[in-house]
Amino acid sequence: MTRPAVRYWAVVPAAGVGRRMGGAVPKQYLTLQGRPVIDHSLRTLVEHPEIIRVIVVLSASDSWWEKSAYADHPRVQRVEGGRERADSVLNGLLALQGEADANDWILVHDAARPCLQRTDLDKLMHSLRDHPVGGVLAIPLSDTIKRTDNAGAVLETVSRDCLWRAFTPQMFRWADLRRALERARTDNQLVTDEASAMELAGETPQLIEGRSDNIKITRPEDLVLAGFYLEQNRSN
Repeated sequence: MTRPAVRYWAVVPAAGVGRRMGGAVPKQYLTLQGRPVIDHSLRTLVEHPEIIRVIVVLSASDSWWEKSAYADHPRVQRVEGGRERADSVLNGLLALQGEADANDWILVHDAARPCLQRTDLDKLMHSLRDHPVGGVLAIPLSDTIKRTDNAGAVLETVSRDCLWRAFTPQMFRWADLRRALERARTDNQLVTDEASAMELAGETPQLIEGRSDNIKITRPEDLVLAGFYLEQNRSN
């Protein structure tokens, strides 16, 4: 059988503890409409017919994952995470060594983004299928942006022209992303997302405009908003 020219894999870093939520349970395991947040985040990836496998990267001490609906799913693989997000993503990539080809696409998605819609996922995958680098779901900034000092006093209003909020999934080639993350770690460069690692490697990721409801759970009120979005999406 001939292997497809373009293949997709997903990596979901979920080893963080979500300190800003202020609870004993990591934010990816908080209950959202009767299920852990991570289950909603995984659903769209696992159900996509073009994604071969979803690598979930977890803390070695994780005691909540076994309660996930996807803990024993045949297309989901558990991998141990690292100290930082970038380390966890790299561990996920290394777990695919020997299976993923150098030019296979890797979709990295936050475990705490439960509202990803299939339309956005398809748009990202199909828009970047032949792109030389890859890119990121994002939306243009619409709020007024202020720069402050350490005490919170406003120093200036920053123009929002050409400024975007980067979301996930972020999609890059397996070998390119691995090299970028390894180089950033060797050079002791802090990267907050996969696109920043690619930028440090001299690449220019493409932004693909997505939906603003693809929110990340970082504060308690986000959980309520995510529940509203999920209910609206279900109704539509």
